[in-house]
Amino acid sequence: MTKTKSRILAALALTTALTAPALIVPVFTAPPAIAGEAMPHDFSELAAKVTPAVVNVQVTMKAGASDDEETQMSDRGSDRGTQQQLEEFMRQFAERFGQQGQRQQRVHPKAQAVGTGFIVDPSGIIVTNYHVAGKADSITVTLQDGRKLPAKLLGGDEKTDLAVLKVKSDKALPYVEFEDGSKVKVGQPVMAVGNPFGLGGTVTTGIVSARGRDIQSGPFDDYIQTDAAINRGNSGGPLFDMDGKVIGINTAIFSPTGGSIGLGFAIPSSIAEPVVSQLKSHGRVERGLLGVQIQPVTDEIASSLSLGSTTGALVAQVEPDSAAHKAGVKEGDIIKSVDGKDIPTIRDLTRTIAGFTPGSTVKLGVLRDGKEMTASAKLGDYSKTGKQAKASDEDSNKGQDGKVSPGAFGFSLAPLSPDARQQLGLKDNVKGALIAAVESGSPAEEQGLRAGDVIQQVGREPVDGPKDASAKLKDAKDAKKPVLMKVYREGSTRFVAVSPRAS
Repeated sequence: MTKTKSRILAALALTTALTAPALIVPVFTAPPAIAGEAMPHDFSELAAKVTPAVVNVQVTMKAGASDDEETQMSDRGSDRGTQQQLEEFMRQFAERFGQQGQRQQRVHPKAQAVGTGFIVDPSGIIVTNYHVAGKADSITVTLQDGRKLPAKLLGGDEKTDLAVLKVKSDKALPYVEFEDGSKVKVGQPVMAVGNPFGLGGTVTTGIVSARGRDIQSGPFDDYIQTDAAINRGNSGGPLFDMDGKVIGINTAIFSPTGGSIGLGFAIPSSIAEPVVSQLKSHGRVERGLLGVQIQPVTDEIASSLSLGSTTGALVAQVEPDSAAHKAGVKEGDIIKSVDGKDIPTIRDLTRTIAGFTPGSTVKLGVLRDGKEMTASAKLGDYSKTGKQAKASDEDSNKGQDGKVSPGAFGFSLAPLSPDARQQLGLKDNVKGALIAAVESGSPAEEQGLRAGDVIQQVGREPVDGPKDASAKLKDAKDAKKPVLMKVYREGSTRFVAVSPRAS
């Protein structure tokens, strides 16, 4: 054996000796029995158990439905069917061959769509999505045994995208039950059943990929994310756990192609079950109303207020004569809890208050000027209230002339002159200092400020014009920390924290 070969073998032996312990002592080894039970390979028994309660929902949309409504419906997972595809093909064919240059007046036939639903009561109560059946002219439900039954819309809730239907049957129908949504865990196996592309009962499996997803579809977003294949037509179908209980209602997908790429979203049963119960009983959903406009507590806002965390909901505006107003809640307060339940984000406050019925009394945990306090609020009725009332400010702006430029923040100020009020449509009760210009790339631009905004408050102090605002901003700059400003824009107020740039 050559010396070179001996050296190579010796080096390999040393490397093996050094690395061997890492190979035989893994970081984690799951017991085989647990690993085998965690993800069953055979879903046949579960599918046979639950699919009889899953139905196909075919709807005819009201005549004259707009293109926007049809597009929205399709994007949320419904399938208008082959008839609409054929009509689109014929329209394109006519435009390309023989009718170029002739503008055709589009006829709006009644659009057909398909979705999914599931029976939750043997008497014929069916749950589906609002975007599937909420605006339907007629609804037909097809059961697993092939029977077609006309369905009546008992009620719908657009904000949670849920609808409840009723069919009449000469015998009790198979049904499924909801599971407690708080028990849903990331990583647990799930099964989706639906009617993708109108093909009929289809079973797909996967896991819960995430909880609490906000896909910007509404104020109560709290979706379960799953990689179980969900396609158009699955909307309104159930997402089951391995016990055959409904943990979610399949509603939307993220996809560049329109087909499943493993990003499906389901309304959790914790939101769906109480809404379904109200729709079944009353045909509508009653929600409590606090009467505030809220915004997140950003890092900059937390720093400006010397807060230890960004949890809670910052009150940007309080509606006059609302539950919050009567309870003594003020703009700039941070709501930290409701009836002892922590409020980490603004979505938590929205969902929590909506979970109470009108007339309920709740205790609010509020942080004001660094001090904790409580307020008792008797909630109003969400359904009876229109737009939020606009805040007013009684401060005077008289006698202020000329522009002031607080360069440390990147914007210039001007008085609210009659011309400025007319151009911006500002009423006389809107007081403060007008932002005349915002420097590109400045801290103000980074926080979303723009020309035409009105600064009404710096810190906790109201401002009565540009000179007053500039003086208060100078004090904030000297403190070398973000300054909190109350800003009025297009009828609403919000709080913005802007850091001074380095000298």
